[in-house]
Amino acid sequence: MDLSILLEYGWVLLLLVALEGLLAADNALVLAIMVKHLPERERKKALFYGLAGAFIFRFASLFIISFLVDVWQIQALGALYLLFISINHIVRKLISKREKETKEKEKKKAGFWGTVIKVELADIAFAIDSILAAVALAMTLPATTLPQIGGMDGGKFLIIFAGGLIGLIIMRFAANLFVRLLQSRPGLEIAAFAIVGWVGVKLAVLTLGHPDIGVISYEFAHSKEWKLFFYAVLIIIALAGWFLSKDKKEGSIT
Repeated sequence: MDLSILLEYGWVLLLLVALEGLLAADNALVLAIMVKHLPERERKKALFYGLAGAFIFRFASLFIISFLVDVWQIQALGALYLLFISINHIVRKLISKREKETKEKEKKKAGFWGTVIKVELADIAFAIDSILAAVALAMTLPATTLPQIGGMDGGKFLIIFAGGLIGLIIMRFAANLFVRLLQSRPGLEIAAFAIVGWVGVKLAVLTLGHPDIGVISYEFAHSKEWKLFFYAVLIIIALAGWFLSKDKKEGSIT
């Protein structure tokens, strides 16, 4: 495989790891709230079942999406979904501060299996977010000589799968590190969902450049200039989230 292709794939994988880490931390916070009313032993079992379900669903949905990824209607729905969750999360984060408390009270009423079902449903939502963002990032990567997996180039499939798997590992083993990072610099959570929205814009550009749509040229949607602009804005969003976020002292972390 050409060195430039390897570097591009490696860069996208690093971006996926960083984005998956921040999203996994946010997801871990939600799951922690869902299960914290259970006894410790049942809490661990509920999270384990949720993790197992998330792995199965992510792999199955990735395999299904690999066959549908070039269908412009799927790309359009994916773009709209990513933009929706990005805007919705940021607006709720900035405006509605009491929503988490209300949800927390509601979740305390659930028993063990009710909590497991809620955890599984939450994992499905998280998986959709993760896979769509990964697919949008990987779509404009150059083709490889690897055999196709499902309906997707083998290299792209493996990058997306690796990103999703790393996200699950982070959620299981390294979430506390990312949670502390989000608590010390809360602006990173907003930045992460702003990046999700920007990835949604990328998927929208791919949709508009689809041969069956042709609103913009296919060449532009896959051009190096657009890629460079996309990644430059993505880095600016991440840096803004870091430097503009108030750095809380360790003692103030709750």
